[in-house]
Order: sequence, then C-alpha cells, then structure tokens
Amino acid sequence: MELHKLAVDENNKSIIFETLKNISLLEELVKKNEIKCFLSKESDVLDAYLEIHAGAGGTESQDWAEMLRRMYMKWSNNKNYKFDLISEHRGDEAGVKSTIIKIKGEFVYGVLKSESGIHRLVRVSPFDSGARRHTSFASVWVYPVINENIDIKIEEKDLRIDTYRSSGAGGQHVNTTDSAVRVTHLPTKIVVQCQNDRSQHKNKETCMNMLKARLYEFELQKKEKENQSIQKSKSEIGWGHQIRSYVLHPYRLVKDNRTNFESTDPDKVLNGEIDNFLESFLYKIND
Repeated sequence: MELHKLAVDENNKSIIFETLKNISLLEELVKKNEIKCFLSKESDVLDAYLEIHAGAGGTESQDWAEMLRRMYMKWSNNKNYKFDLISEHRGDEAGVKSTIIKIKGEFVYGVLKSESGIHRLVRVSPFDSGARRHTSFASVWVYPVINENIDIKIEEKDLRIDTYRSSGAGGQHVNTTDSAVRVTHLPTKIVVQCQNDRSQHKNKETCMNMLKARLYEFELQKKEKENQSIQKSKSEIGWGHQIRSYVLHPYRLVKDNRTNFESTDPDKVLNGEIDNFLESFLYKIND
C-alpha cells in the first residue's frame, strides 16, 4: 500500500499497475487462508460423495437433478478437482432420477457440506408445449469419503447385499450382467449402490467404502445432536430443508435462503460458479 501511494504521487503507471495486481492477489490469498481456518473439523479436509435425487414431478424434477449434477461437475472442473460418476439412474424421458458423484480435492467435504438440502428451480418448462412455468425440486446430500485411518466396524449380519443389472450407458457387458450392487445396512436402513464398474467385486468394494462414509457421517450428526453444538443460526442441514432457489422466469435470480446471498446471473451459477454461495455460508456460520 505504501509503495502504491508513492507510485501515485510520482505518477508511475507501471508501479501503480503492479502494486494493484499484487494487492488483489494478496487479498485473494488471505481470503483462501481465512476460509481454511473455518474448516477446522476432522472431516472437513476429506473428499466428498455428492448424492442427488429428483423430487416429485417426473421429467421436470429429473431434468433439474441432472442440471444440478452438471453444475457440481462444472464446479469441480473449475477448481481442477477430479470426480467420478459412481451411480446413476436415468429418467424415463430425460434427466436422472438419482445420481452419485465422488469429488476429490482439498477441503472438498468442508466446502461442499453446506450444499446438503433441497434445491428449488422455477422456469418455463422445455417439456411443456403450453410454455407454462413450473417449479421443480431436487435434494442434494453431501457426505465425506473417509480415509483408512478412521475405523468403522460393520458386521456382516447387519448387511443385505443385492445385485442387479446396470442401467444406462456402459456397453453390452454392463447391461447384460448383474454387475451393479446395492448394500443395505439393516440397523440404520442406510442404502448405498454402485454400478460404474463392470466388476461386481469392485462395485461391492465401492459400496462398502460409501457405507463406511455414510455411517461415519451418521455418527457425526448423532454426536452433534447429543452435544447440541450447533448454534441456532446454524440451522441443521436436513433432508427436507430448502436451502436455495434458482429462478429463471419471470425474473432471473439465484438466492440462498440461509445467507440471503444472491446472484442475478443464473447461467454462471449453473455453469459451476458457486464459490460465492459456498463462501458466504462459511462466513455466516463463523460470524
């Protein structure tokens, strides 16, 4: 700042430009480090599973669920994070009924966990010949990919393992053999499934890893409730909690219902530019 003031006094345009650039870079670095300070929980540093389910409404909601999946994949690409499509059930006409992706990157779970909840879309339906406005809902659930250091014990007697034929793309082999695996944990009624590999054994291994992650997150939530550690302002991210509205008609606005943060450019948001929403939530709960 001192160098910038001197450059302004001397009208040295090259130094003015350089100092402004460096100040901007420094502000960005400080903001990144500040956000990392917010992500202090043991699980925040982990990768994440992101599960999306279409709400009631058939094709409309299924198309919305696919739009959300694309948004998170675009966000991952923008951040140079790797992602894998773990499981997907296509809609009858368009979109997806449900989908699970695994995202790998620094502090992915800590940053994305606030996305859990109900996402609402308002638009003129491309599937309605009368060009009427429709409201669609899809649920997002984010849980951590636990590492090998976290010990989760699973009893074989507590599991029901089903195999079934994979649906969707994948070639002749995937569609003609029972390679997809669904695992149900009977005590908690948690269900996980995987169909992205041709090997039933590998799909089962992925399912077990996902089940461990779900059980780990289940225990974390139970402890948080027992300790009442969540402040009133940090409303619990529940399955039925509507967190964000994406309005494409009659006006254009994306609004987070928890922080009141808004964007008037839904196209950018749906193309993965959601960092401002993620950061505003972290600032809100750490205020």
